[in-house]
Amino acid sequence: MAKSSMQKLKLLYLYTMLMEKTDENHPMTVKDMISELAKYGINAERKSIYDDLELLSDVYGMDIVQVKSKTFGYYVGSRQFELAELKLLVDSVQSAKFMTAKKSLSLISKIEQLAGHYDAQLLRRQVYVTNRVKAANENIYYNVDRIHDAIARNRRITFKYFEWTMDKTKKYRKDGQLYTETPISLTWDDENYYLITYKQKYNSFTHYRVDKMECISITDDERIMPEKEFDPAEYSKKVFLMFGGQEENVTVEFDASLAGVVIDRFGMDVSMHRTDDNRFSANLRVAVSNQFLAWIMNFGTKAKIIAPKSVADKFVQLLEETKGNYA
Repeated sequence: MAKSSMQKLKLLYLYTMLMEKTDENHPMTVKDMISELAKYGINAERKSIYDDLELLSDVYGMDIVQVKSKTFGYYVGSRQFELAELKLLVDSVQSAKFMTAKKSLSLISKIEQLAGHYDAQLLRRQVYVTNRVKAANENIYYNVDRIHDAIARNRRITFKYFEWTMDKTKKYRKDGQLYTETPISLTWDDENYYLITYKQKYNSFTHYRVDKMECISITDDERIMPEKEFDPAEYSKKVFLMFGGQEENVTVEFDASLAGVVIDRFGMDVSMHRTDDNRFSANLRVAVSNQFLAWIMNFGTKAKIIAPKSVADKFVQLLEETKGNYA
């Protein structure tokens, strides 16, 4: 490349250099900048560097901080993402079960590029993906992209759906026939990614694990949407561990020590009423499934289903059936 062309790139290289190689603990001197630019075949004088730094700061708005020690140094004071925010993103990616280990490491590597060189090293030391439980379906990225595309285009989709057998092989539901569904929303629950769909015939919603979907195609049929606006967060609160069931209003009496647990699960709007100094009742709108009953079972004598009686009877039946496994 011609020398004049390289000079035109000087400002870009200087910007990249400051972003990647400086922070509060690692300022860079003008002499260092001149040396780094020389590696790209760019000759620079001190005065031109000062002019460029002023241009990046005053015109472009880059937060360049000047420090005085034995010599003047410069570093980037603020970035688009703080280190704590990047750590949060890395933690989310490495703990997400719906993402394969290969894709997790690839995405974390891209997140690291949002930090400077030294902060990226700190992030890298906190990556633990290898021994985590991860999805085996490498196509989940493309599944998510295709589903988002269908929603944006207001189209229905078809797909195959499978489950894992004891032999660790795939077994397709409906004997491998295609599902035809109206995609409503994607949601992340219990460390997995789910597609929520709407069935007009039954005026109801259902969901599918995205990592267990294959052969997703977008049809020419427009989506028929529910009359009421759908709230994915409300849906996830009702459906325990994303297992469906008949939706009912259930009253449960809890020990006072479980107030935080109930609020964590159902939010601050949950209806709670003190029954005495040590207990309170909560009115819960939930999909009654074995997973919901097992959640209640976790609390032993500190939780009791009050109403309706049919749900309390299901709980007793589950206890008896479970006890029978150990008879």
